[in-house]
Amino acid sequence: MKLFKLALLMLVPFFAMTSINAAQLQEGTSYTAITPAQPTSADEGMIEVIEIFSYGCSHCHRFEPMLERWLKTKPDNVKFVQLPAIFNNVLAIYARAFYAAEALGVLDKIHKPFFEAIHMQKRRMNTEAEIAELFAEHGVDKEKFEKAFRSFAVEAKVRRASELGRRYGVQATPSMVVNGKYITDPGKTNGFQGMINTVNSLIEKESKGG
Repeated sequence: MKLFKLALLMLVPFFAMTSINAAQLQEGTSYTAITPAQPTSADEGMIEVIEIFSYGCSHCHRFEPMLERWLKTKPDNVKFVQLPAIFNNVLAIYARAFYAAEALGVLDKIHKPFFEAIHMQKRRMNTEAEIAELFAEHGVDKEKFEKAFRSFAVEAKVRRASELGRRYGVQATPSMVVNGKYITDPGKTNGFQGMINTVNSLIEKESKGG
């Protein structure tokens, strides 16, 4: 798994603009065009923004507070989707856990604790049994968890996530995809705020018809 070392992140000012101008928004620099462009799950007139993440990614964990703030201010015409990155077998297990939590309606209860279990509590979360224990700590019946974790529906979503990651050309986490056409990440934008600024500018671009 390729994870960018974002040591310069602390140098990015929090008063940075929420978008960047057209001169700065350059293909191949602040973002990459996805070729061919991929279909989205958004309704007509809406713009899909996907965060590609992994529970095993420390940068994704650190990005969460900024992402939460952005979600409170995102344009009304944006549909936000989270997509687990799958670069190896362990990340496939994490993706399965994500979709199991979604299927059980407990994603809001599990998402943050999953990150914290790995990155703050230093717990191993690499097996079904270890993940089941975390779910149980948050009120999920073990049998219900196992049924969802092994379900055909969850398996299908994991396969789809893997395929979408390949189509988008994901190379790092976190990454963000705008309307199936553009992908960006902190390595291209010198940090999390730069990625948010780029996403906002791409949303504006798409809102004007691309």
